[in-house]
Amino acid sequence: MPSRLFSLIALLCLSSTLLAQSAAPARWQIYGGYAFLSNSFNGVAGSRQPLNGWDAALAFPAWHNLRFKIDLSAYRGTNLGAPQNAFFILSGGQYNWRIKRETVFVEGLIGDGGLNKDWGAKKTPGETASFSTLIGGGLDTPLTRHIAYRVGGDFQYAYFSLAGAQNAPYRIPGLPTYFGRISSGLVWKF
Repeated sequence: MPSRLFSLIALLCLSSTLLAQSAAPARWQIYGGYAFLSNSFNGVAGSRQPLNGWDAALAFPAWHNLRFKIDLSAYRGTNLGAPQNAFFILSGGQYNWRIKRETVFVEGLIGDGGLNKDWGAKKTPGETASFSTLIGGGLDTPLTRHIAYRVGGDFQYAYFSLAGAQNAPYRIPGLPTYFGRISSGLVWKF
């Protein structure tokens, strides 16, 4: 009887020790950081200005390394005498690969973008909403057990039009629809 009791206690202690040594993947991720957009929305050829802003994201628990992700980003700047104040709400998937200590990820997101009303050249009125997509990826480098430094690069599509008479949308040749986005910041994994 005592040997069975000792075996049971040893088994319970050993299993809890092994469980404590294995690093469980983080269930949730909250990200916040700086974002750089390659061009302004009215940046026709010869007059291109990048925009600066912020990026924040929430990634839900993973299922076979695939996470559902919600991404919010905003950019500010001025080009051709007009303010550029953009805000994007995107959601989609993020797939993670763990390589030793680092985590490499790819993401595909879709959603909506909003822009201030007078974003056209010389404050020409423009449409304020657009469908948007984002495809990209990045690298997470752990700093502590729950904090990592993230660097990401993305390709973003947004199709904003100018507003004509009776707010009929129109586009002039050269208005950008494709943008590069670089972001870096901290990820809290819990």
